[in-house]
Amino acid sequence: MRRRDLGSVIADIKKRIANNIELPPGYYVEYGGQFENQQRAMTRLKIIVPVVITLVFLILCLTFGSIGEALLIIINVPLALIGGIPGFFLAGEYLSVPAAVGFIALFGIAVQNGVVLVSCINQLCTQGIEMEEAIITGALQRLRPVLMTATTTVPGLLPLLLSRGIGSEVQRPLAAVVVFGLTSATLLTLFVIPAFYQWFAIKINDRTDNN
Repeated sequence: MRRRDLGSVIADIKKRIANNIELPPGYYVEYGGQFENQQRAMTRLKIIVPVVITLVFLILCLTFGSIGEALLIIINVPLALIGGIPGFFLAGEYLSVPAAVGFIALFGIAVQNGVVLVSCINQLCTQGIEMEEAIITGALQRLRPVLMTATTTVPGLLPLLLSRGIGSEVQRPLAAVVVFGLTSATLLTLFVIPAFYQWFAIKINDRTDNN
């Protein structure tokens, strides 16, 4: 059973019971303990995560006054998954509650980086700077803060990712998701948001044209 996730172990147990044991009428098998707690937590997360992302999107719409800009920032969420999911499996981990918590933390950092970058470009546009110049200048001005987030978070989580002691089975999945996901999200954010900003920021375009 070592180096296996709880879900696959329970699946094997269910299969063996189904193939080798015939239960009398009215009898059934329940799986409790850690597996039951994990299933309950994952069920709640399936509801909580979409609700939270929707609320974040609505808050972004109210903050920026633009659905396009809110969508542009939310794009950072799948960008984080590009590195988070492959890195998660490359590290030999399995989907669990700590991993799900790691994805939630990763989404928050990715959205924060998007807000920092888009806000800076918006500010430059409202100052009368041309759109293309504002995008380039804003990306350069916010390069350091975005990179600092990654360079302080990733090294801080590396000890958890490399740990093999007691409790590491809880620490490693969370650290693997954040380390690999934040790396990809940081690099892609600096290229994707500036590249697509002009397509999504309709409100700023109109404001600049009116001025």
